[in-house]
Amino acid sequence: MHAAAPPRRTWAILVAVCGLLLPLIITSMPTARAAATRYEAESAASISGSTVDTNHTGYSGTGFVNTPNASGAWVEWTVNADDAGTATLGIRYSNGTTADRPVTITVNGSTLGTGTAFAATANWDTWATKNITATLKAGSNTVRVTATTAGGAPNLDYLETGTSVPVTPGMAVAPYEYFGWGNPPSPTAVMAATGVKWFTLAFILSDGGCNPAWDGSRPLTGGDDQAKINAIRSAGGDIIISFGGWSGAKLGEKCTSASALAGAYQKVINAYRLKVIDIDIENTEWENATVRQRVVDALKIVKQNNPGIKTIVTFGTTTSGPDSTGVDMINRAAGSGLANDIWCIMPFDFGGGSTNMGTLTTQAMEGLKAKVKAAYGYSDAATYAHIGLSSMNGKTDVAGELVRIQDFQTMLAYAQQHRIARLTYWSVNRDRACGSGSDGDSCSGVPQQPYDFLKVFARYAG
Repeated sequence: MHAAAPPRRTWAILVAVCGLLLPLIITSMPTARAAATRYEAESAASISGSTVDTNHTGYSGTGFVNTPNASGAWVEWTVNADDAGTATLGIRYSNGTTADRPVTITVNGSTLGTGTAFAATANWDTWATKNITATLKAGSNTVRVTATTAGGAPNLDYLETGTSVPVTPGMAVAPYEYFGWGNPPSPTAVMAATGVKWFTLAFILSDGGCNPAWDGSRPLTGGDDQAKINAIRSAGGDIIISFGGWSGAKLGEKCTSASALAGAYQKVINAYRLKVIDIDIENTEWENATVRQRVVDALKIVKQNNPGIKTIVTFGTTTSGPDSTGVDMINRAAGSGLANDIWCIMPFDFGGGSTNMGTLTTQAMEGLKAKVKAAYGYSDAATYAHIGLSSMNGKTDVAGELVRIQDFQTMLAYAQQHRIARLTYWSVNRDRACGSGSDGDSCSGVPQQPYDFLKVFARYAG
């Protein structure tokens, strides 16, 4: 990420330490809630490998869907939602056998969890309702129930939606905004337009010694940066502050001991009563093994002195996951006993091309997951809850590399499937079309409406 003034952001200018999954302590997005609606199975949008029957009693509508005793048959409903949000889906069914009937449930192509089992009912004339919780997008959604074993799915009567609870993007989404250049938009205007409540503000650097300053030159408190932070909080939001980036003098290098570095971090934590910090470790700070260890040890001190604070470490990646330096950083932290909350990669500027950055990002995330799991010994679910991504919207710093809206949608689906800790990007400054005289640090380089990219990620609640 950048730090000083305008060079186009090399590959780390951004994405500082990605995000987090904490409980959402922010107000909910003001949107309407959808009333309950019933969708009969016999009238579903798609029925495959099954029949509509009436040979049992107690069903609703004109019949029910009877799946064969085989895997692969499905029923798919088209479900409409007024607003994006989580909703309760009640599936009415009967299962007259003595065993559970497992199925796979997908919403908009993404699998919900690892499988759902429909318990036995007293007989085929006895109906029960299985409630599941799903995240719906505003407008049309597809909900599919597919038999996964030779026993088939249960008989399906209808799907009914409960009251929809709008998604409120929390700390997991906190987009980067840079106040130093790039014609930064008003953060409160971004909040009003997208519903986001959290921002990751970049960057805190060295003022020449072991002392923190915005961009290494603007005062830590009392200036325009603090005024904007005050405005975010007055509007019901909060902030993560990012240390580092690509350019400028890094505190990790200027502070010559872990205790001194922890003290520099602490000055910022105290100044803004921070709940989360992001260490965007790049360039010379990243390349020096001594400095990497100093950062690890300093974060241990920070966590000891600030119970409950969350730490994010953000760094670059290859298309297959962390390179040898990234693996070394993760292993150093695990070996040193640092319980880092989020390991966040920046999946861009790595030669991804113009059509598959979403797929390559999920591939890189799986590589990150494997390295974090191996280092810490977490379960799969716990590992996903400790990793995140910070993408770049539109044209990146590599010629021919392009992150499209479709790629953000792929990343969102991955986040929703695995419940990752952070889903963010560089940056709000760039989330608009370019005008005359615009540069790559203040626009995306692709046709779009303001905040089109952020509105995709804002559907993620963590």
